[in-house]
Amino acid sequence: MDGNTIRILVAMIIYMAAVIVIGAVYAKRANKSSEAYFLGGRSLGPWVTAMSAEASDMSGWLLMGLPGVAYWCGLADAAWTAIGLAVGTYLNWLIVSKRLRRYSVRANNAITLPEFFSNRFRENKKTIMFIAAAFILIFFTVYAASCFVTCGKLFSTLFGTSYQTMMIVGAAFVLLYTLLGGFLAESVSDFMQAIVMIVALTIIVVLGIVNAGGISEVIANAKEIPGFLEFFGMATPSLDSNGQQIVEAGKPLFGSVSGYGLLTVCSTMAWGLGYFGMPQVLLRFMAIRKENELKRSRRIAVVWVIISLAVAVFIGIVGRQLFPTTHLTKPGAENIFITMSTSFLPPIFAGFVMAGILAATISSSDSYLLIAASAFSKNIFQGIFKKNATDKQVMMVSRITLLVLALIGIVIALDENSVIFQIVSFAWAGFGATFGPIMLFSLFWKRTNKAGAIAGMIGGGSMVFVWKLVISELGGVFAIYELLPAFIFSAICIVVVSLLTRKPSNEILEDFEAVRSGKIEA
Repeated sequence: MDGNTIRILVAMIIYMAAVIVIGAVYAKRANKSSEAYFLGGRSLGPWVTAMSAEASDMSGWLLMGLPGVAYWCGLADAAWTAIGLAVGTYLNWLIVSKRLRRYSVRANNAITLPEFFSNRFRENKKTIMFIAAAFILIFFTVYAASCFVTCGKLFSTLFGTSYQTMMIVGAAFVLLYTLLGGFLAESVSDFMQAIVMIVALTIIVVLGIVNAGGISEVIANAKEIPGFLEFFGMATPSLDSNGQQIVEAGKPLFGSVSGYGLLTVCSTMAWGLGYFGMPQVLLRFMAIRKENELKRSRRIAVVWVIISLAVAVFIGIVGRQLFPTTHLTKPGAENIFITMSTSFLPPIFAGFVMAGILAATISSSDSYLLIAASAFSKNIFQGIFKKNATDKQVMMVSRITLLVLALIGIVIALDENSVIFQIVSFAWAGFGATFGPIMLFSLFWKRTNKAGAIAGMIGGGSMVFVWKLVISELGGVFAIYELLPAFIFSAICIVVVSLLTRKPSNEILEDFEAVRSGKIEA
């Protein structure tokens, strides 16, 4: 390990130490009760609510996955994904946040998403709670694995060590931090990490443009690549039998432009639908201290998202000019941010920028693990199997669950050729289709009943697997992002089953009207 690498490592250790200190400071408050541990006692301010929601949402995907897509195949796929996410972010904060904050209080002060759905429909047998918790366990384990892949790629690229070893080390750090501090510590550190992420992105894109000779040079280079700078066409790298891009005379080769029609645009923008079902974002709506502070949070969140997504996409475009033959595989392309950072910055500053990737990974994986653990310990263990469980027992089961989920995530992440963007897209579709439609219908359609909710969650969650693994293999129009058809199918299931079964009880309807009118303390 040379001197520059040691300086980078020192800077990252300083950052990680700061994160652990935050966990230690909030550990005492977090462990007062399960509500404090899982929802922070509904005490988040508008800035922490907004920034932590977006940091936990974006993960290492923002700094590695999205630039990697732009570097590999150009503007279209990355840009339409970013546009869909920006629109989805705005709509989620605009139409869901206030109603959910209010309804979660009305629903017997629900502190987890499965608990909210269960209390919303006043169920006794906790069927909805079990189904929701089960889907959270499945998809968040996959999500956590994507974060561990990010850790492995980051550290192995920086230090030239084994991917598997570095991935396990990163996972262990994330697990330690999550065990220590709970939701409040996670949210406060996510606020700091959101700042690190946007600063890191901005610094690297500016330095990249300068080293490329200016924006005009970047654009001119991109235009030379067939389909690279088009919104309705996509560049196609020419690959050899090993999946590596072919290089001739020092230039990477590209094939003919791939079509990118209206259906593909709609499919890609469907990423925005996922926000309506993202537990890590929805929990921030429930955790803010006052409902009237959500408007300020919305503005903060939307500005952060637009800037971060735009810069991340442009980093991939700039990187293709500066390092055209450095990353010749699709998984390798996701390291372009690391390459640019270590090339343009002094080692100590590069270390802090690398901490931006670590920040994104920590902020997401601790959210995923914590929510998944709460789904099992609070909603399955206490909610179904041991209803008289004490807070101490719930916390103990939660920590055991965290360990088990982390181990499963590590097993999933062992393959160093995993593509972060693809792992995240599947888990994102799972949450969006499972919880997105039922969240919207629960908040805004009073005829929604328990049977419809169950049908919608099972239908949407199952369709993600069916479409991804079976139907999409047919190709053509069926090769669209699985979130779009699964979201639509879930919505149809909710409407049809709700209309064919018994109307909600008067108590459920009274809850709905009270929330809609705002005549409750929120």
